[in-house]
Amino acid sequence: MSVELGKPMLDFQLRGVDGRMYSPSDFADKPVLVVVFWCNHCPYVRAYEDRTIALAKEFADRVAFVAINANDAVKYPEDSFENMQARAREKAYPFPYLHDESQQVTRAYGASRTPEFFVFDQSRTLRYHGRLDDNWENPSEVRQHYLRDALLTLLNGQEPPITQTEPIGCSVKWK
Repeated sequence: MSVELGKPMLDFQLRGVDGRMYSPSDFADKPVLVVVFWCNHCPYVRAYEDRTIALAKEFADRVAFVAINANDAVKYPEDSFENMQARAREKAYPFPYLHDESQQVTRAYGASRTPEFFVFDQSRTLRYHGRLDDNWENPSEVRQHYLRDALLTLLNGQEPPITQTEPIGCSVKWK
């Protein structure tokens, strides 16, 4: 099972690094919701981290962002809940950072990479899935802003020009 374009988002109940439990209904006040599968150790996440934080801040009044880490913390201790808390503090994440310890939510969504972005509209229907942009290594050479374009068009009541891109990043570290 996975979330497909044009289909509704799946519910979840996950603990954030702040100790709170979160579900999609916690973000009902925003017309767009970005769910990104994330972790601490992946060089792709690290490369996209500041850009993702900047987008979350830029669109904070209209778009909710939530990051979910499901990596096996036994094999990858850098992705433990305690290290998630430290990373969120260090980078001052402007979004909840959730722990999918059972990996059930990540499996249900069909996520396979970190980072992997899922963008849902007001009715919480998937409208964009994939990567942030077309150059993970060099922000100054980005030509296609896939996530930004999806957010802008959805906020204007339109369909994103590109609805799917191949996620690029580290594989989810399954148990």
